[in-house]
Amino acid sequence: MKHMILAAMLLVASLPAAPASGPAKLRSFERGSWQQLLHSHAGRPTLVHFWGVTCGPCKVELPQLGAFMKQNPSVDVVTIDADLVPNSDSAALSMLQRAGLSLAENWMFSDGFAERLRYEVDPAWQGDIPRTILISRNGTVATIEGSAEPSVLQKWSDGQITTAK
Repeated sequence: MKHMILAAMLLVASLPAAPASGPAKLRSFERGSWQQLLHSHAGRPTLVHFWGVTCGPCKVELPQLGAFMKQNPSVDVVTIDADLVPNSDSAALSMLQRAGLSLAENWMFSDGFAERLRYEVDPAWQGDIPRTILISRNGTVATIEGSAEPSVLQKWSDGQITTAK
């Protein structure tokens, strides 16, 4: 009996530890997902970032967003891979992992009619990425076309903390 317990303990000790941050997961962004997302984050400051694997500025911006998320745990961070060029889940997940966004709520356009998805988010959006939408606690929306400066995001986040008091 002692040998079985010792063998079991050795087996458990030899197993690799799970990564602390956990693997990133992608949810399918399809028709109706935008309203679902807005409903699930209502009343919380939420940063929604649209990006793509083939987008050069996005590759620079994602790690900055990962640092922002770590420094601002009171802000819900949502990423949506809205790349115009279809890509694999593994490429998107790899980029999110390297950027420190594993624990963010991560989505990927999964409807073949991407124009419809963009229209649901904003009828005026032509598909340019990166694009960041800042949703305040009270539902006020601000959109940043192109790369979002970290200082602008931090100022917005600080304003969310002030309005919560």
